[in-house]
Amino acid sequence: MSSRSQALTLSSASAWDEVFTGLHGASRIKVPDRHAPWAGRLEWQQSKTYGLALCSGGEEEVDRDTRHIRSDPRGTYELLVPLAGTARVEQGSSSGEIGPGSMVLCDIDRPLTFAHGDDLLSISFMVSGENVAARSPLAATGPHLLGGVRGLGRIIRELTTTLHEEREQLSETGFDMACDRLLDLVCLAAEGAGDTAPTGQRATVEAAIRRYVRRHGCDRDLDVVGIARALGWSVRYVQQVLQAAETTARDLIRRERLDVARTRLVSAGWATYSIAEIAHSCGFGSHASFATAFRAEFGMTPREARQGISRRKS
Repeated sequence: MSSRSQALTLSSASAWDEVFTGLHGASRIKVPDRHAPWAGRLEWQQSKTYGLALCSGGEEEVDRDTRHIRSDPRGTYELLVPLAGTARVEQGSSSGEIGPGSMVLCDIDRPLTFAHGDDLLSISFMVSGENVAARSPLAATGPHLLGGVRGLGRIIRELTTTLHEEREQLSETGFDMACDRLLDLVCLAAEGAGDTAPTGQRATVEAAIRRYVRRHGCDRDLDVVGIARALGWSVRYVQQVLQAAETTARDLIRRERLDVARTRLVSAGWATYSIAEIAHSCGFGSHASFATAFRAEFGMTPREARQGISRRKS
């Protein structure tokens, strides 16, 4: 696979520091005894867009202050999902303890402190700040402490765990698509929006989808997956936005193709083309399916539409 997967067991605090800061950014790491044996484990998966890392190790306190951020800016957010043990997280005026029943979303380029005992086992989901802000400006204002016991929080926790477990079975495209879905859910939870898509950008997103369909509606393979990938959103998010607008990607594509077909049927530039050829040019798989859809939409057959214009010209 083209995304990078690695697993390391580290036996010294110094080796742990090097790998940990390589993943999460320059920081000052304090441990009770740097000369004592260390049992740290890191397993991570990285693509060009996302990262996912499982971490376990000894007791430590990690401080990332303005000096570290200036020297090693990351432009990333991390969702920390504890699977066992507890951790204390402080960022700005916010602080709290998280465990298997909770999670936290933090901006890595804002000063933070992260401390835990030797029983912590956690997964970090890493994503660019631009990606977070594009989906939800509110989520980008973190930190956000999220519940992980029930509802959307439980789904996020289970998806994060499953994604880590199955990471080596996924292509980079599959990994990124799963991470797209996870990010959408995290943004929903950060907005406290339950199971609905964030409302702040809904009109903007819907307009972008409609523009894309107008430009590419006649592409034969166009579907909701192609729309989502071209615009940088997940399929689920596109579906939610269109559901809120009381339509679907399939309906938008069908209507666009029919509108283009009707225009071509009466256009002098398309007069030498058969109805079947026009149907094919507009993305329809067969003349029969085109004729059925055209009649349902406009109350006449394609032939009647073309002949009606001819009579008006004569």
